[in-house]
Amino acid sequence: MSYQNWAGNYTYGATEMIYPESIDQLQQLIQNHKKIKVLGSGHTFNSVTDTDGVFVSLRHWNRMLELNEERNTVTVEAGATYGDLCAQLSETGYALHNLASLPHITIAGAVATSTHGSGSSNVSLAAAVEAIELIDANGQLHTFNRGDEDFAGVVIHLGALGIITKLTLKVVPTYKVRQFVYENLPVSELQYNGEKIFASAYSVSLFTDWQQLSFHQVWTKSREEDGPSYEGRADFYGAVPATVPLHPLPDMHAENCTEQLGKPGMWHERLAHFKMEFTPSAGKELQSEYLMAREHMYEASLAVHELREHLAPVLFVSEVRTIAADDLWMSPFYNQPSVAFHFTWKDDWEGVERVLPLLEKVLAPFHARPHWGKLFTVPAATLQQQFDQLPAFQELIHKYDPTGKFSNAYLDTYIRSHTD
Repeated sequence: MSYQNWAGNYTYGATEMIYPESIDQLQQLIQNHKKIKVLGSGHTFNSVTDTDGVFVSLRHWNRMLELNEERNTVTVEAGATYGDLCAQLSETGYALHNLASLPHITIAGAVATSTHGSGSSNVSLAAAVEAIELIDANGQLHTFNRGDEDFAGVVIHLGALGIITKLTLKVVPTYKVRQFVYENLPVSELQYNGEKIFASAYSVSLFTDWQQLSFHQVWTKSREEDGPSYEGRADFYGAVPATVPLHPLPDMHAENCTEQLGKPGMWHERLAHFKMEFTPSAGKELQSEYLMAREHMYEASLAVHELREHLAPVLFVSEVRTIAADDLWMSPFYNQPSVAFHFTWKDDWEGVERVLPLLEKVLAPFHARPHWGKLFTVPAATLQQQFDQLPAFQELIHKYDPTGKFSNAYLDTYIRSHTD
């Protein structure tokens, strides 16, 4: 049997899926197989999760194990999706600080690849991790707590160190969110008001197809303590309030999007763009994302706009967001408040593959880092130069997986190899 990722653009090398029922069984599986990986929600678009050995599925390991109100943490099994956790956590009076655009992805997978969510002052989803439990290549179980020597290197592990069994995340008191959408924000507003725009609400996303020097939609998500933005505004730096619910893709119906027009709802019903019960985004699509220092948001927008004729045949939509800096070694946001340029492509890899080098060339002056789980053509040597802590991470790989049991062609190329 063959397995594909969520988008259907990648067929994995594994032909067997095993469903362990216990930690002991999982440890035994790891010891008995030369190559082994976990396949989560399959929402990566490249080969980072691939293996030519066997796949393990932890989809039934999806429980919320413990809520520690004294430490403000929640511990979950590694197979849980954000949708799974939100449904359980929302009943306790607690919440997560942020969510990705869609709740269908596994928490462990999102953490491992540094998936981020949005918010000028909000750290990535991985930065919420307080502890992580992992089984290494020898079948040994390890627990890493924040402050431990290897913790900052283990959290965003790209599947290179072992198999995650559970995670402990920081939680906050529950909160409500109102979402407003505005239309037609001039790109020129980013030159002098970019920081203000992204700080104007708890989470802000700008959408465009780059054909005009404007963002056709701005999505703002505000908590009650955010003040005026919680009630919406008549003008948003030249953009005007939408009068009906909208989808980021103008030709798609908004029924699968989270509620807009300022209707208040619980955090987990608003922070994601798409409802759990509906198809995320366009469905059959490809994705790329590049992350860079926030100071480049305006110049990078102009540079991408110059490629509009190349982008038009293959692009559905782009989303621009900001993320706060963190201290995790393999994070694209390591010591750097960042802006993310996300590209949702049509299902046309040949066309996308022609455009990516052009896009990466115009973003190179801004030292853009590609998202680990999405499509890129950046050479390994160039990518490795972007991560100062890569040598330390390679030492962790040698420590926890010296024979490459969890490795694959992707990790061998971009992570394990030493390039000059």
